[in-house]
Amino acid sequence: MKVPREFAIGTIRFSVGRRTTPQEIDKAIEEISKVVSRLEPKAEVIVTETKPEEIKLTHYTHGLGCACKLRPQVLEAVLAEMPAPIDRNVLVGIDTADDAAVYRIDDTTAIVQTVDFFTPIVDDPYHFGAIAAANSLSDIYAMGGRPLFALAVVGFPSSRLPVEVLQRILEGASAKADEAGIAIVGGHTVDDTEPKFGLAVSGIIDPNRIVTNRGAKPGDVLILTKPIGTGILATALKRGLLDSETEERLVRVMSTLNGSAAEAMQQVGVNACTDITGFGLLGHLYEMVCASGISAQINASEVRLLPKVVELAAGGIVPGGTLNNIEYTKPHVSYQGVAQTIQIVLNDAQTSGGLLIAVPEERAGDLLDALKANHVDEATIVGRILDKGEHPIEVLG
Repeated sequence: MKVPREFAIGTIRFSVGRRTTPQEIDKAIEEISKVVSRLEPKAEVIVTETKPEEIKLTHYTHGLGCACKLRPQVLEAVLAEMPAPIDRNVLVGIDTADDAAVYRIDDTTAIVQTVDFFTPIVDDPYHFGAIAAANSLSDIYAMGGRPLFALAVVGFPSSRLPVEVLQRILEGASAKADEAGIAIVGGHTVDDTEPKFGLAVSGIIDPNRIVTNRGAKPGDVLILTKPIGTGILATALKRGLLDSETEERLVRVMSTLNGSAAEAMQQVGVNACTDITGFGLLGHLYEMVCASGISAQINASEVRLLPKVVELAAGGIVPGGTLNNIEYTKPHVSYQGVAQTIQIVLNDAQTSGGLLIAVPEERAGDLLDALKANHVDEATIVGRILDKGEHPIEVLG
């Protein structure tokens, strides 16, 4: 059947199409017990037979990148029970579903902090580490902050994967952190059933220049700095349906830091920003709409898409996280002449996506110029902010 070995060890079925003998049953129990024993966490490191360069990380996880987040409905219910912080120095907390927490130190200095980790989104360990690092740093950039240092968050199945894989993950993350001008100075590891990696990033920000998701105003233009479709492409990659050229494009987009876009944003001055990750473009826009008390309009035809995303979505290559997002945003979005496939893509669960920026219309041209000057070449106007209306979000075809 050509089932990959990594899949086969996860599901074991014993059937020979006839009555089995006691000897055959004993033999089956012995073989199954060997597999179970190998999967159980051990004190010692188990060296697997698979060579590190042959390992496909997406075969070792049930979810992909930010698509493995808790469903937004579940997260909302959990956070609703959390007590609100009473410390007046907490400038940004959990109440508006923003990208990072901000804590004031004095009148000119605040700490901005975030933590983000997930399961592999690509097969190559080095690229996974780089993408996870870029994704974690993005939360700091989205708030207008400057990252200072990071701690690694690691879950690793040492009984299933050789430690060389973890070393390569850390190498990729360290290279991306170095590109951002910071160091990974520590971290924490646990033995896990599947690989997970990310960073807890600490940064600094001027309390008077924080960019939140709650400052959008009617008349603002919405600018998105990266194309979308990473969740769908990653699902195709896991299923062996992605060509090498499209895979390279996917890796390049996800591993690109949002630092240059954030610099342009701070240079021009904007009203609101969020980064687009696991809840998709419409899910994160809905968070901005709710936090700002306004409505928004998206022109679907203006949203840049990664190659082959529409064809793959039409063929049913859609991650579970994207389907959850569609269910979550459905009551809040009015689609006008938008094909169902495009609706799926607009809800696609992104990993290390771009910044969604609300900027006054008179500054939109300046922001696009500044982004271009910083080599953010795929930024485009995708919609605008409206007065609060019947529908939080309206999407035009």
